[in-house]
Formats: sequence, C-alpha cells, structure tokens
Amino acid sequence: MANKIKVIITDDQQQVKIPTGIRLLIRRACTAVLMQEGFGFPAEVSVRFVDNEEIQRLNREHRGIDDITDVLSFPLGQDGVYDTNLNTGAKLLGDVVICLPRALEQAELYAHTLQRELAFLTVHSMLHLLGHDHEGGGLDSVRMREKEESVLVQLGLPRGHNYTLDN
Repeated sequence: MANKIKVIITDDQQQVKIPTGIRLLIRRACTAVLMQEGFGFPAEVSVRFVDNEEIQRLNREHRGIDDITDVLSFPLGQDGVYDTNLNTGAKLLGDVVICLPRALEQAELYAHTLQRELAFLTVHSMLHLLGHDHEGGGLDSVRMREKEESVLVQLGLPRGHNYTLDN
C-alpha cells in the first residue's frame, strides 16, 4: 500500500493552457517515484508551473546560471532527513518548478506529447528531491535515467510513446 502524498500544484504562468488530466498525471508521477524508491512515509511536494522569465530568474538566483531551463528542484531534505509537517506528519520533500513553455518546446523537439514531457520532468525532479543526482555524469547519471524510464513505463508513457489527447 502506497503512503499518502500531498502534491500542491500551482499554475503561475499564462502562456500555455494546462491540458485536462495533467494535474492527475503529475500526482501519479510523484506517487510512482515514491513507491519505486521505497519511500516509507507520507510526503508533501509542491509543483509550480512558470513561464520562461520566472524560470530564468530562479535559475540565475539559485544556481548562478542566467538561462532558461526546463525544471528546477528545490529539495528540503538532505541525506534522507526531511522536515516534517507537524499537523500531518508528512515529510516535506521540496519544490518542483516546471517551465511550461519550455516543456512544450521540448515535447515538440523530441516528438512526444506534452503529457510525457511533463511526466518526465516531474519524475526527474522528484528523484532530485530524494537525493539522486546526474550532474557528475557516469554511473549516477545512467542509474537516474533508468529510474526515470522505469517510472514512465509504469505510467504508460515509455520512450517513443506517441499518442494524442484531445486538448
């Protein structure tokens, strides 16, 4: 039985209309990562959709990189230790910030759906919140990619999966 996860989703951009079902997909992606990783506690995570300008500002402010990126992760825990919401007992994992216009561009570039791109970015960021990293390349990067693909397959969105949803 999966532990409960609260996913707080906010849309702070006006450029891209969020397709029907995306909020549910984001929640499913977060839950699937926690299940795959054997995270044995109730959890809370925030997912925020922003535009190019906001993601560039956050990237510059927090990483010193003055460029647009697709997703940023802001973990609240370190080495498996997380703050706890005293009212609910949930572990506070952190924040995921997704640039919706960039996600749409990447979906078109990689010839897959916006749904798959958003699921990928959510899974990728959730793994960062749980302490996984790919920045150094090598085996850590390979393992993280394998974990991402495993979750996407569970969600019914394997690599090369192309289908159309009515928007």
